[in-house]
Amino acid sequence: MPRRKQARRTTVQDIRTILRLTHEQGLSAREVAVRLRLSKTTVATYLNRAREAGLNCWPLPAGRNDDVTLQRVLFQRVGRPSRDLTEPDWPKMVAEMKRKGVTLLLLWEEYRAAHPDGYGYTWFCTRYREFETRISPRYRNRHEAGAVMQTDYAGHTIPVIDPATGDAHRAQIFVAVLGASNYTFAWASLSQKLPDWIDAQARALQFFGGVPKAIVCDNLKAAVAKPLWFEPSVTKTFSDMATHYDTTVLPTRPRKPRDKGKVEGAVLIVERWILARLRNRQFFSIAALNVAIAELLADLNARTMRRVGRSRQELFAEIEHAALRPLPDTPFEYAEWKQAKVHPDYHIEVLHSFYSVPHRLIGRQVDVRLTHRMIEIFHNHERVAVHHRRGTRGGHTTIKEHMPKAHQRYGGMTPESLITRAARTGYHTAALIERLMRDRPHPEQGYRSALGVLSLQRQFGAERLEAACDRALTVGTVSYASVRSILVTGLDRAPEPPEPITATPAHGNIRGAGYYQ
Repeated sequence: MPRRKQARRTTVQDIRTILRLTHEQGLSAREVAVRLRLSKTTVATYLNRAREAGLNCWPLPAGRNDDVTLQRVLFQRVGRPSRDLTEPDWPKMVAEMKRKGVTLLLLWEEYRAAHPDGYGYTWFCTRYREFETRISPRYRNRHEAGAVMQTDYAGHTIPVIDPATGDAHRAQIFVAVLGASNYTFAWASLSQKLPDWIDAQARALQFFGGVPKAIVCDNLKAAVAKPLWFEPSVTKTFSDMATHYDTTVLPTRPRKPRDKGKVEGAVLIVERWILARLRNRQFFSIAALNVAIAELLADLNARTMRRVGRSRQELFAEIEHAALRPLPDTPFEYAEWKQAKVHPDYHIEVLHSFYSVPHRLIGRQVDVRLTHRMIEIFHNHERVAVHHRRGTRGGHTTIKEHMPKAHQRYGGMTPESLITRAARTGYHTAALIERLMRDRPHPEQGYRSALGVLSLQRQFGAERLEAACDRALTVGTVSYASVRSILVTGLDRAPEPPEPITATPAHGNIRGAGYYQ
């Protein structure tokens, strides 16, 4: 084994050379260290001592350039300074540090300009930090058993590869921890959106086997509607989940990570003990990733905590599990809330489908609760309608009791009056209007489309509207959108197909051409 080379002892001449090369030639600490064959740390230490002593220039000022004086000035403050030094105005220093561009080095230089024999830079910083800690002490929150579950997402993600395309999606890692025992839960989801957020919260409560008094979470956009400082408000779905589990949601203050210090520490531990161990593995589904996380999570909770001397699982079983409130008999059913305005045809539009409400609410704003099976409609916190959710886009769901007896909203409008009005334009227009209402479960549902078709006459004229309706009946696309498209593109003026298709098949409800003469 080669013998270790003994470090060279630094002399006063070396210190002079360091100051000269730095301030006269402008060399960096690294360049000076290479030239003198010293370590960069040694060079930086002497430069710092010289700066604290006010010797940041070359040549040295008169009276301080001999070896004895230089050595005394540089090393007289080793150790804690005496108490007779002039004390800075610390409250003023704290206030100055809040101003843009102000640094401790600047404040120390101004202090030393006024007090040449005052504190050196190192002890100035030390005393400043001590004062800052005294005026802003940190509160250590000691949670009682069953009091709180803190939740957050980890900063790290894990790629999940789609086997069909080979594309990688970054899975988000949800972390929850109980305050008293540090019992930890982790779960991977595709996103941080509201459905995944609610699902992860419910899975965490199921994993813990009980409900804490409060859930402390970050100001996630999916969870917190208004992240106000004193009165934050959570989203309606998250609030419903808390009501279902009989707990309270407490969002943290913005930019205050210590409000959820437990989960901040748990996230760091999960990243180191779980995610780091999975970094070289490939996953082709979220389910496979969650299986791997569950295996490592069990090991993490069973691992003995160094400062406590016991595992998270042991502490949970001993002090926290019994303190949790029992879970409800049924799991929480995810539901989203939306707002809608009641249309003149006493229907609201929800996800491109239409659902009826009592006609007295025409023009009013209503709240809509959507589950996987049902559509519930509320007005002034009172449920006014319930519908089974449609499995396909489009179409109307109408309850007969919601319809008005006489359509006051339309001023006595009836299917017959609309058809008579259309007949003034032409036979094909009247036939198309009749088809619009006949193809709906209730004729009233076709009022808006019929009025839309008739309104096209003002822009394109009666002759073109009649030709467009004839064309729409011929090709079998009976809707306002198709008639308008024919007029805009000029297809109403195009020659007829060589073999026209019968526009309206024989049917008992169709009156025929003679009716409109």
